[in-house]
Amino acid sequence: MPVEEPPVEVPAGGEPGKGRPDPGSGSPDPDGAAGAGPRRGRHAAAASGPELVPLPGSSRGPAPQALHRPAGDAQDALYNEEITVTVVLRRAGPVPGGALAAAASSGTPGGVLPAEYGAAPADVELATETLTGLGATVVETDTASRRLRIAGPVGLLCTIFGTELETVDSVGPNNESTSHRHRTGALSVPAALDGVVTAVLGLDDRPSARAPFHFAPAAAGNVSYTPLDLGRIYNFPKGTDGGGQVIAVVELGGGFGQPDLDEYFAGLGITGPTVTAVGVDGAVNVPGADPQGADGEVLLDIEVAGALAPGSTLKVYFAPNSDAGFLDAVAKATHDTPAPAAISISWGQSEDQWTEQARAAMDNAFVDASLLGITVTAAAGDNGSADAQGDGQNHADFPASSPHALACGGTRLEVDTATGKVTSETVWNDSSSSATGGGVSGTFPLPDWQQHVTVQAGASPAATPHGRGVPDVAAVADPQTGYRVRVDGTDMVIGGTSAVAPLWAALIARMAQSRGSGFGLLQPALYAGVTQGQPAPGFRDITNGNNGSYDATPGWDACTGLGVPDGTALLAVLAGPTPSS
Repeated sequence: MPVEEPPVEVPAGGEPGKGRPDPGSGSPDPDGAAGAGPRRGRHAAAASGPELVPLPGSSRGPAPQALHRPAGDAQDALYNEEITVTVVLRRAGPVPGGALAAAASSGTPGGVLPAEYGAAPADVELATETLTGLGATVVETDTASRRLRIAGPVGLLCTIFGTELETVDSVGPNNESTSHRHRTGALSVPAALDGVVTAVLGLDDRPSARAPFHFAPAAAGNVSYTPLDLGRIYNFPKGTDGGGQVIAVVELGGGFGQPDLDEYFAGLGITGPTVTAVGVDGAVNVPGADPQGADGEVLLDIEVAGALAPGSTLKVYFAPNSDAGFLDAVAKATHDTPAPAAISISWGQSEDQWTEQARAAMDNAFVDASLLGITVTAAAGDNGSADAQGDGQNHADFPASSPHALACGGTRLEVDTATGKVTSETVWNDSSSSATGGGVSGTFPLPDWQQHVTVQAGASPAATPHGRGVPDVAAVADPQTGYRVRVDGTDMVIGGTSAVAPLWAALIARMAQSRGSGFGLLQPALYAGVTQGQPAPGFRDITNGNNGSYDATPGWDACTGLGVPDGTALLAVLAGPTPSS
């Protein structure tokens, strides 16, 4: 049946090359910034600073457990430090209804985003002239992804964007202490750019995400699987290996060494894919430095995707762990040539910890990917329905909660080793800190293609969720039934939904190989014709278990989504007519 597309961004008011009309109208700022019309930069003399207007969605609170350093020489040194930030511009025109369905139907249209979905040249010119006129330097311009990279001393950039920065030590999403630039409150932009600039990222460079993976505990009775085992269990399409396809992998730390990959794939009896590291915003592949941390994530992603799609090419995009670095890596992967079939993202944190401007910029990057026939797979988190937040409430993980990403949840898998048949597959839930994420977004509305789903929470009756339901799909993630991998010279077992994202990326690459083109936004096709309470075609339903607040049920649920794949059956489903708006 016809499936409506989710809404996508409509550009802010005003003609290209001009800001919003009447920037001094004094309309209230949704972030609570001063709203009585233009004001002067915070660090400039009143007569010389730029006139500023509030930047909607830019407000942010203090970093967790932030320890402030004494002012003085250190603050002076910070304000003289040269940094680079990312400025995001509005689209030249709206993405019309039907565009995402057309991309899903026809695949990648040459790997180039139509100009009307990028930044208007007049807006790029206006932003460049305005920012350079105030003393900043434009070091990179990417019209297709609507981004400018702007460099200058911290003090100057604080003046241009109406904020103050300091250096603090805080506890990051991975519960480790880190030192970073820090701000609170809302940003502003020069009045000439009101409505033209939609986000300014990277001034505060606190870590934006954690990698949801877990090392398997040493315990009797634990089982583990190679990716090849899982390809058989999940019935990946025979006669495919991802040949001719690119899988992009986004990493915010760590690294890999080729000897590890060579030994791992040789141990599986296969020739692995070509793997290339791509540096973003100064980050590079740094192997061997963090075997118990980010290296584990990087090698897990590469080895799972590479073993399941050995004919593909893997490009690993290393970026700083900040909102700017994360966005820039996704944008670089999306607009690279050749375009990937899938972008695998294993990093994230509670959507509430992101600024509205950063969430919107990332979501729009995923819209770009969908328009280019690229499917984004994102881990749903490893801390149950609370997503590691201590407020007693449920939280969805971002970027998995974006309606333009395929959210990947996790299961516990047990197989009869003699027959290879699945004896049990249930929701992964070992504890509140070792369980699949999933739930209902508090920031993204319920997409049209999920209008028929319901969520079950404890004894409460099943109800239609008030926002986008997470996840969409699942696969094994429990570290007690985890993935056999090799990290920095050591064989180990790792679990987490961060393994599910590359597994699904590999499946998508193999299906794209069979189809001859990418799929873009998959959800309209996956949910089409699905009746709540009934198994979805191409999936094996997971009906037992919970992730804290939410229960598994027949059909879609907020623990494992539509279920785990039957790859061959799913390819047959996707080979049929593509749902459209």
